[in-house]
Amino acid sequence: MSASLQDNRLTALHERFAKEFGGAPQIVVRAPGRVNLIGEHTDYNDGLVFPVAIDRDIIIAARATDDNFIEIYSEDYQQKDRFSIADIIKTEEKPWSNYVRGTAAVLLKHGYKFGGFQAVSTGNVPQGAGLSSSAAYEVAVCYLISTLSNLSLTKKQTALFAQEAENNFVGVNCGIMDQFISAFGEPDSGLLIDCRTLDYKSIPLNLKGRELALVIVHSGVQRGLVDSKYNERRSQCAEGVQLLAKHLKREVKSLREIEELELDECAMALPEIIFRRCRHVITENARVSATVEAFETGDLARVGKLLEASHQSLRQDFEVSCEPVDILVDLTANYPGVTGARMTGGGFGGCIVALMEKAAVPGYTASVPVEYLKQTGLTATVYDCQAAAGASTV
Repeated sequence: MSASLQDNRLTALHERFAKEFGGAPQIVVRAPGRVNLIGEHTDYNDGLVFPVAIDRDIIIAARATDDNFIEIYSEDYQQKDRFSIADIIKTEEKPWSNYVRGTAAVLLKHGYKFGGFQAVSTGNVPQGAGLSSSAAYEVAVCYLISTLSNLSLTKKQTALFAQEAENNFVGVNCGIMDQFISAFGEPDSGLLIDCRTLDYKSIPLNLKGRELALVIVHSGVQRGLVDSKYNERRSQCAEGVQLLAKHLKREVKSLREIEELELDECAMALPEIIFRRCRHVITENARVSATVEAFETGDLARVGKLLEASHQSLRQDFEVSCEPVDILVDLTANYPGVTGARMTGGGFGGCIVALMEKAAVPGYTASVPVEYLKQTGLTATVYDCQAAAGASTV
């Protein structure tokens, strides 16, 4: 995103704050959305993921108050919510506020004390696209409260508390990846995260040096994880762990502990659908490691093949893609100058991610959405993104 566009957003945020609360905010913070290059549905299986924080974010302007109330206006929903810190309950009327309420509730649960504040939030992370607008909101709120009240939360604490809010308050049983990358992201880099240990390593992508663009394309198919079969897939993976432990006659805590050869040996002992769910997770972990190695050695052709293999696994074994997304991936992968493409996010709609030559982006943007519209009747939206920093003060 250009600096001028960011300045325009900040100006509008200050104007809205003055209109709603009078005066100026005390602090402005931001937290980015993310695109996952590879490693889908591996995070809650203690696996490996390789996401990138993107230059689309949630921005919150805030000012501490002397009372015990949080009052926040959402520019995106044109709504205001006000609730007492002493009595935080879930709201059905303003679902967007549950990310604020839930994050505050988790901090209180862990013994952190903080006062009330007034705030205005706005975001340009597309919602329902699989780019983690919800995680960005939770991380931004957590970072805001920590900064306003001098809680000195670490990045890891911020990510974990934000995930807990999503799991236990909002009601989406997500893994740690989305909140972790929103807190830890680095410019022009991907982050290899071991979701079992929370060890991480920043991997330079050097997209600028390689004349490559990170392109995200919204399929036009809206998705919502709470209402999707996301939680069902997680349960199927858990069932696979139980069955594999029984067959292998040893303790198995997650699919991360299973080798592909072991899974093949147990194939007849598993229901066919459970076998395929497990196969995706186990082979996807291997693809993450291979992708990181390919970036480090500059083997971009291999990166492309791994992205496409990931999509086929998500499509066939994990069954979280859909026909419009498959069409968009095929059109993208076959466009000249594209290194590779796949669906990204939880699935059931949302976005695809592609690496392509910078010079190819204008032609791609002008032609592929047109063909996609002809084939599906849906409008695809193209985002040319950059890898950005994690949560910070603006």
